[in-house]
Amino acid sequence: MGEARIKPGGGSLTEQTLFVVTVGSAEGEWHARLLIESLRRFGGRLSDCPMWVLLLNGTDDPRGFAGLGGVRVLPLEIEEGFPRYYFAGKVYACSRAEELAGDGVRSLVWLSPQCLIVNPPELLDLNASFDAAFRPVHIRNVGSPAGEPPDGFWNGIYRTVGSADAPSTVESYVGLQEIRPYFNTHLFSIDPSKGVLREWWELFKTMIADQEFQSRYCGDEEHRIFLHQALLSGLLAKRLEWKRIRVLPPEYSYPLHLHHRVPRARRPTMLNGLVCPVYEESYRYPDTLNGIGVHEPLKSWLTERAPTESGV
Repeated sequence: MGEARIKPGGGSLTEQTLFVVTVGSAEGEWHARLLIESLRRFGGRLSDCPMWVLLLNGTDDPRGFAGLGGVRVLPLEIEEGFPRYYFAGKVYACSRAEELAGDGVRSLVWLSPQCLIVNPPELLDLNASFDAAFRPVHIRNVGSPAGEPPDGFWNGIYRTVGSADAPSTVESYVGLQEIRPYFNTHLFSIDPSKGVLREWWELFKTMIADQEFQSRYCGDEEHRIFLHQALLSGLLAKRLEWKRIRVLPPEYSYPLHLHHRVPRARRPTMLNGLVCPVYEESYRYPDTLNGIGVHEPLKSWLTERAPTESGV
């Protein structure tokens, strides 16, 4: 795995922008393949960018991605004996992707397998003005309200990253709540030279090994699930200048699975108007669209790959 690098030099767009997705199951493989095919079909000038598929949990059969150009499949194993914890594999995979990316990559684009590309994702290609691009969370869940002091959970995060508080606020898209910076991790883009993802992994290991923090502030499942997301958010606010974090618009990471909870005035009417919608759990067309319409040619493309009668 150590020899998997993008060669520096040249400076072309496809050398500078790298897409990464992880797969840990046969179902995840199906999702990832649909994602890659959507990028190749609807990604515009980014459609030919290289894609790395990181295989987790000992999944080491790359045949599911045969025939997809520009795809590199890399097996990935977390160190033996590492404690099981929500999204540990994701954090580790991000850190390894950042480590392996090489000097030729300017934009490392992380995507959940449950993403689709339906229009060119131009804003994930970082220019000289930005070091990262993220979308705020859909709902607050464990987020910290802007008008209140940070609770013990968030104080622990800020203490871990070396910060007293956050420099600004964001708004949760579905809940319309102003909160301290708290970003969704279905998809994002970051400059790997900043080392943020490697530090994320190191601090994540520290926080899950902190028995006092875990017992006091992660005693419930919700805080354990979202620890990785909250920690990365705190780290971004500390390590990067706020003005150099591109806050993505709602067309990126639009939550199809939460569509009926989105305030009516904010709901899109057509899938074609989005860029990178996301979904959760299994994909079944058209049910996963949750009532959003779809025009051609996207409609035929989705129908061919996930007909109504088939499941994942």
